[in-house]
Parts: sequence; structure tokens; C-alpha cells
Amino acid sequence: MSQTPANPTNPLVTGSEIARLAGVTRAAVSNWRRRYDDFPAPAGGGANSPLFDLAEVQAWLDRQRKGQDVAEEVQLWQVLRGAYGDDILGGLADIADALRSRDARSAAPEPLPDKAVKLARHMAETGSPGDVVNALAERFTDSVRRAGSDSVTSPRVVRAVCHFAGDLADHAVVLDPACGIGSLLLAVGPADHGRRFGQEVDPRSARFAQARADLTGRTGVRIEQGDSLRADHWPDLKADLVVCDPPTSDTDWGREDLLLDPRWELGTPSRAEGELAWLQHAYAHTAPGGRVIMVMPASVAYRKAGRRIRAELVRRGILTQVTALAPGTAAAHPLPVHLWHLRRPRTPDEAATTVRMVDLTANDPDGPLEPRPEQITEVAQIDLLDDLVDLTPGRHVEESHRDYVTEYDTLHAELAEQLQRLNELLPVLVAGQGPGTLDGPSVSVADLTRAGLVEYADPEPVSVSDQLDTDFLQGFLHSAANSRRSTSASGTFRFDSKGARIPQMDLAAQRRYGSAFRALREFEERSRRVAELSRQIAELARDGLSNGALRPAD
Repeated sequence: MSQTPANPTNPLVTGSEIARLAGVTRAAVSNWRRRYDDFPAPAGGGANSPLFDLAEVQAWLDRQRKGQDVAEEVQLWQVLRGAYGDDILGGLADIADALRSRDARSAAPEPLPDKAVKLARHMAETGSPGDVVNALAERFTDSVRRAGSDSVTSPRVVRAVCHFAGDLADHAVVLDPACGIGSLLLAVGPADHGRRFGQEVDPRSARFAQARADLTGRTGVRIEQGDSLRADHWPDLKADLVVCDPPTSDTDWGREDLLLDPRWELGTPSRAEGELAWLQHAYAHTAPGGRVIMVMPASVAYRKAGRRIRAELVRRGILTQVTALAPGTAAAHPLPVHLWHLRRPRTPDEAATTVRMVDLTANDPDGPLEPRPEQITEVAQIDLLDDLVDLTPGRHVEESHRDYVTEYDTLHAELAEQLQRLNELLPVLVAGQGPGTLDGPSVSVADLTRAGLVEYADPEPVSVSDQLDTDFLQGFLHSAANSRRSTSASGTFRFDSKGARIPQMDLAAQRRYGSAFRALREFEERSRRVAELSRQIAELARDGLSNGALRPAD
């Protein structure tokens, strides 16, 4: 189905939005596109994410009696997207400001259409202004998620942070130094108590986040625009809880300008460790006894460049917990993300002596967040302060619940069995007539193939005749003589099975040789398994002896 030129005055919609218009599933829309020749052709987008003219789609739905009245929320979103295009976030901020304006007769600022203002205000009259901005924020978050971006904190991450933040005191002070559209900042803690402070580098996001707070009746919320690392708007603020989903993989976080900044009390982060700069910024804003819950990519737990800062977090008793969330919790990728939990001790006695590791990676991303006993372990500081300082929860949880004795006994028994079988596999061989005595009559594999006795399978040719033994064929295929034929004068080896030659023998002799070659092939395979078992059991025994899980017998 070819694209039709888009009418610039009509908004474009995705397949998912068509499904919402018609009250059906996305699969039903895909089915309509296949079944109905008159379904509107794409007017934009790509092959994997086509966009359709809203007016054409609505007309088609009406003709097919599949449509339903377009909800005002959908109409508002489409009007904003048609007016702002890729700058939809600017449209959300403008419509939120318009809802905050008490003068209903005031003209909408460019490029905000009057139709959008009328729709939004009508929706606010039938519901509330807070409902309008929350619905727009949810739709924006969903559109960003479908685009594969991490620019907005996903609802699953917000849910996880709120769960582990727990209940906050009514007077609690909360800070989010990279608050985006306010998803985390406005979600944690009681809705109508406490004070919340945020900062966001993107002016549209900051404006929309403040409007969300005002229109949903949140008091004590102040959000400022600016770069928190380079130009901290709240330098003297000390919070009871700092939450943050920082920019990831950002090498331009200002290291050269901030080398002597006092916030780097755990060490100056490298250019590649921007997340650890945000972590220390958050910790610098934590009051004594206060906490930090930071969303972190899983790689920050083990990257070499951050080892020294991770060691200081552990050594000073600041890091209290690392939680590995289920894959799919973050919006843009299926990899697991971590929550790092920090607490600023009031006194040296309050410093943590262990770090709780929680591994939820086997859970459903929408499932329970309360870990089961086998998903938790407490790790002593000394066990973390090695050459790696690896803070990956799965590594420590698995090790703590590992049954060393049973695993050692199982590996030992398998190794003994493999060694016994290995000895039995070696064929009984006796002296032959001497090297070169098999250089007599031979036949090429190519001739055998043309004669219909051999077929090429994966990975090697096989016999399809009762006149030729396959093990005999494949054994001689890799003889020293055939290997030499496949090696060029420059020493380059390229195996050529068609050019290989096989000695001519009667079937009984072929089978004797084939049996020996088959036994040697199995011997080689078991030898590799013995080598791997030997490595595993030595590593297990060494770890068990050094961590106390195993000890030498009396």
C-alpha cells in the first residue's frame, strides 16, 4: 500500500491511536489494513511505524460503522501534535499554562491553537485541570516509550522508586535534580504535605512539571529550569529524600569545569561516569539521616572506571542497598536497571556495615516488588572491597544461596564418571605395516559424490551407500595427507573435502577403521567436557574454601 500525500492541516495518527479511537486492539487495526482495500494508505512515518491522516481514518471508521466518537482527550492530543509536531512537549507546557490562566478570554500564544485551549478548558470544566494535564502526561510518556527513548521516567520505574521510598513524614523535603516532567518528584511521598524541589535542564519539561504540580493541587512544589551539575539552583538545600533518574551515557556532564567541585567527596568521576557525578550531587543534598534512591544502568555496578568511587561508597557505609529490577522495567530497553539506595549517617555508628543485595531480575516487571527470601542477601563490606567492587546484586545473591557441598559432590561424581568412560573409549590399536603403507589405491570424495555414494551434510559429507562406512569416510577425511593437500605454499589452510582422497578398502576393513575413528571422536569430545568440569570444580572448591562454605576433611 503506497503512501498518500499528507494534508498539512490534518493531524496524523499511529495504529495504536486508531485502535483507541475505535475501541479495539492494535491487532484488529492491522487486520483491517490487510482485509480492506479502501483502508486509508499511510500518509507518513516509516514501514514499521506508519502514520495515517486522522480525517481519512475517521471517515473510514464511520463508513464501516467501526468508529466511535473521538474522545476530547484524543482530539486535544491530535490538535497539539498537528500544531507542534516534534515539539509536542512545548505544546503540553503551553496548554498547561493556558489552563493556569484565569482569563478564559485570553488569546492562545503562538503556535497554540484556540481550538486546543477550548478543548482543554471544556475538559477541565467537566473534570478538573489536574485530570487534563495528567492525561496528557500519560499519553506523552506512552508515546516516548513506544519511540524507544529514556527521556521520561517509565511508570514501572516510578512505581519501584515509590515502593522502596515507603511512607514519608508529612514535613519531609524531597528533591529531584533531574526531574523531567515531574513523574518521580510528584509521585513519592504524601500528595498534600511536605515540600518538593526540582530542577530540569529542559525549559519545556520544567514548565510543564511546575504546571502539573499547580494544577493537581500540590502545594510546596518549586521547580526551576537549569543544569543541576553546572548551575545548582538549590546549593544549600538538604533533603530527607533525593530521587533521581539521571541522564545516562552522558559524557558532556561538565567534568572539565567541575574538577575541584566539593561535591566529589567520594572521588572525581571520569567523563564516562556521569551517573556517578549525579549520584554524588544527590548525596551532597542529603540531610543527616536522609536517603537517596537513584536509578542506575546495570553497567555502573561493575564498570572499571567507577571502581574507586564504588569502593568509597561501601567503605564509608553510605551504600545500604542495591536493587536489580526486572528486565523491561525501563522504557527503552529490556536490560535490567538498578536502584542504588544511599543514607547519610548522622553519626559514625550509623554507617552501614553490610550492603543488602536484592535481585528481582527473575520477576515480571509488573509483578510484586517485595523480594522473596531467596532474592536477598546481606554482603559484608570486606566481601565487596576486592579488585572489582562489583555491586551487581545477582552475583552476590546467587553466591549466598549456593549449595557448595551438593554442587561440589555432583561435579566430583560427574568428573569421576567421565574419567572412567574416557579411559574405556580409547580403542585398542596394534602395530601396522608402517607409515606410507596406506598410500596405495584411493578415491577422491568428489568421485564418490558423482557416483552417488556420498552426500554433503552439515558439517561434513556422509555416506548414502551400504558400500561405504560414514565413520571411515570422515576419519580419513581429516588425515594428515588430506590436511597437507588443503594447505597452500604460503601456509594458509582451507579445508577442501571434495579434493580429499580416501583409501580403497573392503567394507569389513572400513568398519574396523570407522569404529576406531568414532571412538577417538567421542574421546576428544569427552576430553573437552573433562577439561571444563575440571575448571568448574577447581573454581568452586577455591571459592568455597576461601569464603567458608567448604573446609578440608579431617
